Amino acid sequence: MEKIQTKVKRIIDGDTFIVNKKIHGTDRIRLAGINQPERYQFGGKKATNILKGLIGGKRVTIIPVGRSYNRVVANVISNRKNITKRLK
Repeated sequence: MEKIQTKVKRIIDGDTFIVNKKIHGTDRIRLAGINQPERYQFGGKKATNILKGLIGGKRVTIIPVGRSYNRVVANVISNRKNITKRLK
């Protein structure tokens, strides 16, 4: 299983963020198995802030599992914690 370490550059919403280096041609990452509201939807700002608190500006390990809408869908590890599991 491919593992890529990089730094989170910006949080887009509660399940999507941008990293410093491109992975499979894109710098946009979507968390696998997570569907949070968009930033402008009800609960979206809270979901965005939660993800920002967990990984904003931090080094993470990206484990790609697929692609969706020009984003890499991935499991994400930060400080040895699976972020997907923390958000479920």
